[in-house]
Amino acid sequence: MKEIKAHLRYLRMAPRKVRLAADLIRGKSAEEAEAALGFLARRSAEPLKKLLHSAVANAKHNFNIEKENLFVKSISVDKGPTLKRFMPRARGVASPIRKHSSHITIILLGK
Repeated sequence: MKEIKAHLRYLRMAPRKVRLAADLIRGKSAEEAEAALGFLARRSAEPLKKLLHSAVANAKHNFNIEKENLFVKSISVDKGPTLKRFMPRARGVASPIRKHSSHITIILLGK
């Protein structure tokens, strides 16, 4: 059984929000995962769907494995670098704004 990997780095979305969508497709077949992400009304579903397509394309090109024979072995969403910004507030005070990013790794297993 072959392991196929695909990475998405520096996605400008908080990992906490991406994990909600990633948990839905863990352990499913590639076709089921694609269908689930297609109907999911979350902003993080679209980048995850593109990453899944990339992993399926990697499997087809590198190992000649069809989409029907693939399933999601694991998907991990890790924290990326945080952009630190400041917003001016009342009485000359500045409050911090943290813009989080994510690193996503998907591993498909082919039969």
